[in-house]
Amino acid sequence: MTNHDEATAVIPLTLAWVSQHLEVGERIVETEMLHGGITAQMRRLTIGRPDGNTRVLVLRSFVDPFYVGHAEDWLNREADALSLLTQTSVPAPGLVAVDPTATHCEFPSLLMTHLAGRTIIHDEGVEARVLLLARQLVAIHAVRPTKRPRKYSTLSTADTAVTPKGADAGAWAAAIDVIRKPAPRYEGRFLHRDFQPGNVLFDEPGSAGVRITGVVDWAGACWGPADLDVAHCCTNFALLHGPAWGLRFTQAYEEAGGVLAAAASERLYWQVRDALACSEEVQAMAQPWREAGRTDLTTRTLEERLDAYVTALINTSG
Repeated sequence: MTNHDEATAVIPLTLAWVSQHLEVGERIVETEMLHGGITAQMRRLTIGRPDGNTRVLVLRSFVDPFYVGHAEDWLNREADALSLLTQTSVPAPGLVAVDPTATHCEFPSLLMTHLAGRTIIHDEGVEARVLLLARQLVAIHAVRPTKRPRKYSTLSTADTAVTPKGADAGAWAAAIDVIRKPAPRYEGRFLHRDFQPGNVLFDEPGSAGVRITGVVDWAGACWGPADLDVAHCCTNFALLHGPAWGLRFTQAYEEAGGVLAAAASERLYWQVRDALACSEEVQAMAQPWREAGRTDLTTRTLEERLDAYVTALINTSG
């Protein structure tokens, strides 16, 4: 059953804009809301072709008033990143069209090609996926754009970190002190900025094993330290699968040829900065993971894992 009528009632201008960017004789025959996104609505659009076959596009729209305020920057970044990545081996969607200021659509929107595959966030097979994600991130950091994207930003501060209830007070105080210091100097790299298991697609496991088919959500693409991308993925692995997997991803990244800050104190700065940033978003992170089937990942469970991970980082450093 198609839910095209429902979508038409909600975003008629957007679907008309999409239609303008289809090939001659094509039309939208079905729309489906995709789940798992935090900042934007995602829709899968099935496109009917004149020969009777279909193809699939993906529509990203920023509808929440808070995120609409950032949409122009984020969609321009994503459009630039997708255009850049067509010239590389990184498996990313292809850009079809973008309306970052909602000139034609109800909301700021981006239209892109659909990639086969699915996200995998269960515990089984995590070691193999750690290695695959590490190799993929090394490849992303090897991209050399002719035009350098905007510098990274970090919205969290030492004063906004949220210490979980019952957490190791000493470890968290030490972690907060770490990010009160100025950011270390770094050698810049092209960053995804939200590289983590929820933004990586895999094919169905076969005789050759699982493989990555795509990396999505490039709205945060920027220029900055490789450590920051690695730290973000580490935190996500720690929350999804346990603190030890956060520490493991750093090792896997280096084993794959990635280069991180030489000094342990500099590495710790980026690791702690990302972990403390996630402390402000634990509830928002838990919900899409539970919707995706990880019903065990309650907000409290994530708080406990984040506490254990931060404590491990501090203890390992000193």
